[in-house]
Amino acid sequence: MDNRLTAIKVIGLAGLISLPLLPLCWQSGMTAANNGSGSESVVDANGELHVPAEYRTAYEFLGSWSLANDQGYGAQRWLPKAIQVVYASPGTIAAYRKDGHFPDGTVLVKENFEATTEAMKKVGTVSHAQKLTGWFVMVRDTKDSHPSHKLWGEGWGWSYFDVANPLKTTSTDFKKDCLECHTPVQASDWIHVDAYPPLRP
Repeated sequence: MDNRLTAIKVIGLAGLISLPLLPLCWQSGMTAANNGSGSESVVDANGELHVPAEYRTAYEFLGSWSLANDQGYGAQRWLPKAIQVVYASPGTIAAYRKDGHFPDGTVLVKENFEATTEAMKKVGTVSHAQKLTGWFVMVRDTKDSHPSHKLWGEGWGWSYFDVANPLKTTSTDFKKDCLECHTPVQASDWIHVDAYPPLRP
């Protein structure tokens, strides 16, 4: 009996010791959709965003979508007509399904891929993600935390990053670079929620 208790204590201690070894952005991101504290993992003091390093393993998968070719079949190859895969910071799905809004601190990461379209035997013409070209990152902020920053407004921080540099945005002004595509969905916190089945009740 004593040996079992000792083993349990050792295992428990090992678990506690291993916690700090988890990536910092993952630990802070866990609370992003609840109270906004996770936004520090992608936002610095000046309001500059970057792509969170662990989003593929720590974030929630929302869905993927593409814009079709103007002619013919399949997804187009270049931005914006590409295949996009979207992730959200932990807790986002439950929070959105509760009241239909994204809480402050919610982080959305949208991967942008070149799409390839080809014939698949016995299936037909298919498109799939081929080459990652960059990321869109958004952080929910209804408090207007960075009022003089041109990449913050309408309740979000907005940025696009080329695949070569996930730490420095190429966006300069969200009104010019980002807002046009989101205007049709202003009523749903500026996000195309219809593309993301997990957000539906």
